[in-house]
Amino acid sequence: MSGSNRISGETLELAQTLIARPSVTPEDAGCMDLIVDRLSPLGFVPEFLDFGDTRNLWLRRGTGGPLFVFLGHTDVVPPGPLADWTSPPFEPHIRGGGLYGRGAADMKGAVAAFTVACRRFVENHPHHPGSLAVLLTSDEEGIAANGIVKVVEVFEARDEKIDWCLVGEPSSEDTLGDVVKIGRRGSLNGRLRVFGVQGHVAYPHKAKNPIHAFAGALQHLVEEVWDRGNAHFPPTSFQISNMNSGTGAENVIPGQLDVQFNFRFSTELTAEEIRQRVTAILDHYGLDYELDWRLSGNPFLTAGEALIEAVQSSLESVLGRRAQLSTGGGTSDGRFIAPTGAQVLELGLINATIHQINEWTPVEDLNQLTEVYEKILENLLAS
Repeated sequence: MSGSNRISGETLELAQTLIARPSVTPEDAGCMDLIVDRLSPLGFVPEFLDFGDTRNLWLRRGTGGPLFVFLGHTDVVPPGPLADWTSPPFEPHIRGGGLYGRGAADMKGAVAAFTVACRRFVENHPHHPGSLAVLLTSDEEGIAANGIVKVVEVFEARDEKIDWCLVGEPSSEDTLGDVVKIGRRGSLNGRLRVFGVQGHVAYPHKAKNPIHAFAGALQHLVEEVWDRGNAHFPPTSFQISNMNSGTGAENVIPGQLDVQFNFRFSTELTAEEIRQRVTAILDHYGLDYELDWRLSGNPFLTAGEALIEAVQSSLESVLGRRAQLSTGGGTSDGRFIAPTGAQVLELGLINATIHQINEWTPVEDLNQLTEVYEKILENLLAS
C-alpha cells in the first residue's frame, strides 16, 4: 500500500486490500475469498453461485427469519488512461485524509465497511435472532446477466426469502448519509433501425433519407409527456444516447439510421405501456423500421417502515442527522431483490468521484459507515 499512511483501522485495511485486486468487471480477482476468510470463522456459511464468467457469493449466518442481507459487488469499471491517475488505480494510496483507488467509493469501501460491521455485530451478539447474510457479485458494473438476477432465481426456487436488503451503493451526495435510496426508476433501452434508400445527394427523388423521415418522430418522442411522476418519482424521461447514419461521404444519402435510446420511468408507467406508445408514434410517421427492446429493470419503491426507520435512527445516532429519502440516480442490483417482496434500501459512500479518474473516499467516512451499518444490525437483529 503506497502513500504516507498514518491512518489505520480494520475497515481501511480491508478496503485497501480489496482495491489492490484489479477486479475489472466481470472479474472478482479473489476479492470474495477475502470476505469468506473474514466471515466464515464467525459462522457465516459460504456458497458460491457462479454463472458463466461471473462469481456470486452467498454468506449466511443462521437459518431462521427474519433475514437481513448486505448486498454489494466486487467488480469495478475500467480505470481509463493510467497516465491520468495521480497514483496507480490498483495501488491504494492515502493522501489528505482520503483513500484513492479504483473502487474506493464504488463500492469496495462499502464492502469493507459492512464486512467489518458484520464481524463486530456477531462478536457482540453471537446469539442474535434471525439470520444475517452478505451477497456479492462480480457482474454489477457490466451487463449483469449472470449476477444477482440469476442468484434470485436460485433463491426463489428454494423458497429462500430476504426480508431486509441494504445495498452498499454510493448513495451519499455531499456528506456521508445525506441521501438514502428507497427505490429506483425503471430503465428501458431501445435499439431502432430506420430504413431508407441510399442514393446520390444530387438526386434525392431517387433516394429516401431515413434521417429526414425520422425527424418528425424524433421531435414527437422528445416532446411527449410520458407521465408527470408522483410523490416519490420524477416524470419519466426519454433520452437519445447514440445516433449513427451515413457512409462518411458528403455526397451519399444514407440507406439506414441507427438510434439507441433509454427511458428512465416511474411507477406511473409499465415497460409494456412505453413500448406500445413508442410503436404508435413511429407508425404514425409511416416509418420502415426494426425495433428491439431491453429492460434493465422495473421501478421499485420500499414502502415498509422497519428498514427505513432502522437506517434513519442509525444515521441519527452515529452522524447526528437523518437522510433525505430519494429514488434518483441510475439502477442497482436492488432492482432484482425488490420484486421478491424484500424491503430494499441503498446507503453507501459519497458518489462524487465514482467511475472517474482518481476515485477516492474520505477515510473517516469508512469508519463512520462501518458504525452506521453495525448500528442498523443492532436496531433490527440484536437479541
